[in-house]
Amino acid sequence: MRKHGGTEVFRITGARQGLADDVRGRQRRYVISMSIRTLSVIAAASLWNVERYVAVVALVIGALLPYVAVVIANAGRESAPSLPSSFIPPPVRPELEADAERRDGGNDHAA
Repeated sequence: MRKHGGTEVFRITGARQGLADDVRGRQRRYVISMSIRTLSVIAAASLWNVERYVAVVALVIGALLPYVAVVIANAGRESAPSLPSSFIPPPVRPELEADAERRDGGNDHAA
């Protein structure tokens, strides 16, 4: 960050999500995925003698979902390449205009 006048100005909208929030979100996604897997395995066992095709589909989902859940949970933190710069330059102050006397060179009287 560049310093202007000894102070640094940061834009917090460009900040990433906190680590605790990121881990909590990953854990939530993993638990949801594993709950769906558990339900699909129970459905496969329950429907095996009733509806074999549905049971096989549920079993395949139950077998593939752990891999997908782990990949999703370990996908990593979000990247922020398109966020604006976190540095905000200080506002530019307009210059004051000079007096009429200064512009005329100090000549009040007519020649």
